[in-house]
Amino acid sequence: MSNAARVVLVWDVPVRLVHWLIVSLVAAAYATWRLNWMVWHGRIGDVLLALLLFRLLWGFFGSETARFSRFLTSPRTALEHLKYALLREPDHQVGHNPAGGWMVVFLLVLLLGETLTGLYVANDIADVGPLTGFVPAPAANAIEASHAILWDVLLAAIVLHVLAIAGYAAIKGQNLLRPMIIGSKVLPASVAAPRIAGPVRAVLLLAGCAAAAALVVNLV
Repeated sequence: MSNAARVVLVWDVPVRLVHWLIVSLVAAAYATWRLNWMVWHGRIGDVLLALLLFRLLWGFFGSETARFSRFLTSPRTALEHLKYALLREPDHQVGHNPAGGWMVVFLLVLLLGETLTGLYVANDIADVGPLTGFVPAPAANAIEASHAILWDVLLAAIVLHVLAIAGYAAIKGQNLLRPMIIGSKVLPASVAAPRIAGPVRAVLLLAGCAAAAALVVNLV
């Protein structure tokens, strides 16, 4: 009876909403770059910065499955987890698995680096980034180059992330995408449900992060 299955909410609304907004905005950033719509490209970066700041804070003050302390394990534990990547087994993981947790952090770092370096980037259409005038030309050129390099690394990491999700579905029989859409998954009754933070906390944090991003973008 202790192993009877039941539906458990594992991903709260803020995590899912921010996740899919970031996915959409990264795609929009790529499209506007290809179309040379650099004004819109910059605006998308500004929104991304606010969402990333929120996700970082939610990693400390949000729901249990969103917290870095909950899913970020030692590198050794992540490598041990990957040893069983080809083993087909039921998904009893409440949140991110050890390897997935490191991928999340890696993607967040890349996205944050991309948005922050974007504040320095100058181009012929949008003039300059809001922080360009605060650094000497050689440093600004190096930051602009790193913006392009980080973009390439980010795209590679996204491809790896998507392939890992597809691999888990095909090889291990675990659908990692569905819970990130609907928020819940079926778990044994013996697995404790995670604590979910309230919406008021999320709204206050998001408002603060939006204000902080606006301050950096418009006033610095």
